[in-house]
Amino acid sequence: MILSIAELYQKYLAYPIITTDSRAITEDSIFFALKGEHFDGNSYALNSIEQGCKWAVVDNPALKNNEQCIFVEDVLSTLQSLARYHRDKLNIPIIGITGTNGKTTTKELTNAVLSKKYKTFATKGNFNNHIGVPLSILSIQKNTEIAIIEMGANHIGEIENLCSITQPTHGLITNIGIAHLEGFGSFEGVVKAKSELYQFLKIQANSKTFVNYDDELLINASRDLSCITYGFSKNADNNFQNTKPDFFASVIWNTASSDLKINSQLIGDYNVPNITAAITIGKHFDVDTSLIKDAIDTYIPKNQRSQLLKTDNNQLIVDAYNANPSSMTKAIDNFNAINVDHKLLILGDMLELGNESQNLHQKIINHLSGLGLQEVILIGSEFAKCRTDWKQFKSTEEAFSFLSTEKIRNHNILLKGSRGMKLENLIETL
Repeated sequence: MILSIAELYQKYLAYPIITTDSRAITEDSIFFALKGEHFDGNSYALNSIEQGCKWAVVDNPALKNNEQCIFVEDVLSTLQSLARYHRDKLNIPIIGITGTNGKTTTKELTNAVLSKKYKTFATKGNFNNHIGVPLSILSIQKNTEIAIIEMGANHIGEIENLCSITQPTHGLITNIGIAHLEGFGSFEGVVKAKSELYQFLKIQANSKTFVNYDDELLINASRDLSCITYGFSKNADNNFQNTKPDFFASVIWNTASSDLKINSQLIGDYNVPNITAAITIGKHFDVDTSLIKDAIDTYIPKNQRSQLLKTDNNQLIVDAYNANPSSMTKAIDNFNAINVDHKLLILGDMLELGNESQNLHQKIINHLSGLGLQEVILIGSEFAKCRTDWKQFKSTEEAFSFLSTEKIRNHNILLKGSRGMKLENLIETL
């Protein structure tokens, strides 16, 4: 069966659940037979139908004549086109969020705030790439009033493509730092890629961009946009005051009527810009001040993102979902500033840094040395190439074996590393 996008959309309206994983089939869904490096979804199309899928979208000509298979030239591009088609039918604000650090936390906080007043949809987990974004758009239901879509990228042109699918009416870049240099090539490449959100919003009528006034790079990049600013500067549209470092990030919001302290359950003052961004977006969409405060105060982080965990032996700050030079430095500095005893840093490699990797890892070690921190464990092949006297392990497995026998007690411990290092596996040893 061959259908146009408009005809496929009618099938989607009748069966609006999209499935891409043949191991987790939902009955009466539409299976999209995506390809990967080591799999071809076409091989699972008929089995998915047997398990309850209503239709399978395929691009293998051998399946062309199956009455429940919809044949297309390319399954991925069809998925993206269907998402664009659905987006065109949605007459709602969509907030696009990208950035090097903090985009998932900012998305979650923004959703917590806006859901106090609106029926919202937000990207689930970190479904923020060329597959996750169209799946997110196709998950937006007709009763949704505002959507928050996270957009990630590891090469130039990806945010531009995701914007063409998402068609955001509002946008936020949390920050721009050094990350994914293998794909971007240089820091300039990172700036160009992340700024593609600004370039899209620039040509959209009545768009609004939320910009951190304290970030000179973002202020310069957003000069031609209709901006709503936030930050510690008195010149920002939404003004805040910092508080002293503590385990949990807090900020004073200078409202029209009073100075309001916001106390979050997020670890680290590096989360303050994420908090102030969510507050600013909530205010723009007329969420009541008390509801904004309640949303931030009661939000509890998940998935190894700025979590405080207490074991029988130690207190842990688990920030092991992602790491790059800027987020690593901020986490270290925050941990150093917290007034607690017996500090231990367990740091894993920062991945995808290309030819600059060893140099950037050495800079982290040099920074640690300058702070005078005493107890540090470094994990990974990149840290192993660097000059240091601290304890090193080439893998998380090696560190696990050591920590299982050499028990650490009565410490405050920071766990920070890239997702691929799986530092969360060490928690049971601590």
